[in-house]
Amino acid sequence: MAGPLKRIALFGATGSIGASTLDVVARHPDRFVVDALTAHSKVDDLVALCARFRPRVAAVADAAHYAALRDALAAADLPTQAMAGHEALAEIAADAHNDTVVAAIVGAAGVASTLAAASAGKRLLLANKESVVLAGELLMAAVAAGAATLVPIDSEHNAIFQCLPHRGGNADARDASVRRIVLTASGGPFRGWSRERLAGVTPEQACAHPNWSMGRKISVDSASLMNKGLEVIEAHHLFGVGTERIEVVVHPQSTIHSLVEYVDGSMLAQLGQPDMRTTLAVGLGWPERIEAGVAPLDLVAIGRLDFETPDSAAFPALGLAFEALRAGGSTPAVLNAANEIAVSAFLQRRLAFLGIPALIERTMERLPHLPSASLADRLAADAEARRVAASLLATMADATVRPA
Repeated sequence: MAGPLKRIALFGATGSIGASTLDVVARHPDRFVVDALTAHSKVDDLVALCARFRPRVAAVADAAHYAALRDALAAADLPTQAMAGHEALAEIAADAHNDTVVAAIVGAAGVASTLAAASAGKRLLLANKESVVLAGELLMAAVAAGAATLVPIDSEHNAIFQCLPHRGGNADARDASVRRIVLTASGGPFRGWSRERLAGVTPEQACAHPNWSMGRKISVDSASLMNKGLEVIEAHHLFGVGTERIEVVVHPQSTIHSLVEYVDGSMLAQLGQPDMRTTLAVGLGWPERIEAGVAPLDLVAIGRLDFETPDSAAFPALGLAFEALRAGGSTPAVLNAANEIAVSAFLQRRLAFLGIPALIERTMERLPHLPSASLADRLAADAEARRVAASLLATMADATVRPA
């Protein structure tokens, strides 16, 4: 027995991160019990998970599906309580019945529940980028005020978490011994391509990531290097490090997930398979190491580790993210919102691949920088950026867009 059971609230249970979380949890019945499961609207999938893990409560973010969830739980003769709506999600995140929250809801919809978990002092396994990009200062203030422990779950920030010194359970790059952090990027499917060659790429090509199995939106972000730009913004907030001490290098093997350099010249790196179960096991078990079901890394089979400087001319999205971070305030929210509009248009073949950073840049130029101290301010900036980006998009459709 590993001590008192940790009680898990899993937000985004029906997604890929949810599946990986439950895979790790199921390997350790002596350590973990599932207290709550949530989904957006996939009632059948959620009820199937409830039948297996028998949580105390299950919730759908879309309140229109409440009756279906309630009735399906009753039909399955499950004692699980049904809840619905975003207020219910925030209530579950702060509930004293659970001590560990896995925040895997995609998009701005996950921000409120993430902040609630941080304020309640939970162990927060964070896989929701928007919580940091939109509201990084607010999130870290909530973590400090609630004495929460924050473990990032994406591979790069989890690697940095493992390699940095810790204060109060949280990784902190402000330690005087830390010189810089280095985020690695695979380079995506278009590594080495020129701008001219990128002009005609298709959504199918952009979604064919060479190393990771991911959703379509994040695959496009990886192909444009915007995903790495968002991770730069996250790293700044999560670890208290300025842009001058954040570097990005392209590492096509995706074996080293990120590095931390110290003032004595030492550089610590975290290596592993491209499998999210490793980072989730770190978050669930930290500071202990627990079995994750991930195959050992075969260094001889890998053979070599390569590194390159990102091509800022072919992939300007990374530079736009650095620019947004330096501006601060509302600008990162504008960047993120414009990118979501642009990627959606690209996937619908309404915008060329090179139009993604062009639309983001034009949206950033159109909207003024605002201090935006509150979450409401950030969400308002997000909404306005989406409106402006959608309006600009109508003027950008041209012959460079590949037909279906």
